[in-house]
Amino acid sequence: MCSSDLTNTPFGFRQYQGTGSAPTYEQIAVPIAYNASAIFFGDPVTPLNTGYVARSSSSGGTGDTQIAGIFIGCQYLSVAQKRTVWSNYWPGSDVASSSTVTGYIVNDPNAKFLVQTDSSGAALTNINNTVGFTIGSGNTSNGISGAYLNMATAGTDNSEPFKIVSLVIDPPGSNGTEAGAYNYAVVAFNNVSTKQLTGV
Repeated sequence: MCSSDLTNTPFGFRQYQGTGSAPTYEQIAVPIAYNASAIFFGDPVTPLNTGYVARSSSSGGTGDTQIAGIFIGCQYLSVAQKRTVWSNYWPGSDVASSSTVTGYIVNDPNAKFLVQTDSSGAALTNINNTVGFTIGSGNTSNGISGAYLNMATAGTDNSEPFKIVSLVIDPPGSNGTEAGAYNYAVVAFNNVSTKQLTGV
């Protein structure tokens, strides 16, 4: 299948496999500052020295910021709606200045995530490479992340946040194609704060 048939529609990091079970699926609660920038479903988040987490910046290169996990939703007391709102993304406002937003992330070191690659695509030779990501633009209509893998960073740099563990090859005729631009990879955490690094 040629790469021109594939579509550039990143969706962040979608949980694919892990050791958790219903109803929590490995998620934990974390605090988000009331004035934090928007965080979308599937965005990597970074631990701050204040105890809060924030949306991670695009990564790639030596000394990448450690990530806290993958954001999957939040709850907060909405000023506009005057009620507690459960949302799959944090819009970046709509709470009182004294409020704390409760976010939910997946940070289990054994979790695996489905993610789209960039225009370079991932090949079988990229399996076991560490890799960074581009944060992209989240969708405020549905709350979904726009993050995707930055394949230019794929290699053996142990400071990168993720490791490619497999490629998606099913179903044929879609982005589930072994190789090509914008194909799908399955990644594991490489530098999540709950994981002890042991080398690449």
